[in-house]
Amino acid sequence: MFYKSTFHPNRWVTITLLALALWLGGSLIMDGVMMPTMYATGMMSAPDFVSAGYSMFWVFNRVELLLAAVVISSILLLNQSHTFKTAAGRWAIALSSTLIAVSLLQTYVLSPALSQMGLQLDLFAAVAVPPAMTVLHEGYFVLEVLKFLAGGVLLALCYQQHNAEHA
Repeated sequence: MFYKSTFHPNRWVTITLLALALWLGGSLIMDGVMMPTMYATGMMSAPDFVSAGYSMFWVFNRVELLLAAVVISSILLLNQSHTFKTAAGRWAIALSSTLIAVSLLQTYVLSPALSQMGLQLDLFAAVAVPPAMTVLHEGYFVLEVLKFLAGGVLLALCYQQHNAEHA
């Protein structure tokens, strides 16, 4: 009568693969399509861009945090069940921890700071990009590269594990 719960490692590997693919794919679209398009069309110099950009990144960063939580939870479950080999499990935990740290930094440090610097309170002042904003953009770019590297390696580890289970 009672439902007995069983742990299926292959489901969690699949969940991790899907979460990573969705996350990294969304980031590629955001970084490689949307932002360059907005820059090329002059939307970034529009007075309302800061509030629109902050709203867009607010939603995207929260989705990233959700996916990072799914990834690290899955990796911890898989490591606890000894699905990964010892070294691969340690790498997977380190990489997923790096991914959640990157997400937290982008969500709660860089995005609010960039929006605060870009906010134009004086309607009659000339629009100029503060030098500190360039440094923050570079930091954001470094974190994006780190996210793609860590996510790519973790994706490869999970894919390798997925293939090993089905072989």
